[in-house]
Amino acid sequence: MALTGAQIRMARGYLRWSAADLAAKSGVGVSTVKRAEAEDGPPPINPPNLAAIRGALEAAGVEFIAENGGGAGVRLRKGAA
Repeated sequence: MALTGAQIRMARGYLRWSAADLAAKSGVGVSTVKRAEAEDGPPPINPPNLAAIRGALEAAGVEFIAENGGGAGVRLRKGAA
């Protein structure tokens, strides 16, 4: 499933993380996080950085929901947070 900038913004908000928090937890720069979140569609960042961001969010309990007619989204895994 392709991840969108909007989903990254939603996930970070759900966790109440700042862009700096996500950058630190994913090992990418704050500017990379901001660039990824700037687009509603596919983030304009390289695949390893996107994978690192996704991995950090998933490790914190975020599940990404694919587009299924109701729009792509996020939720917290049961028992997370």
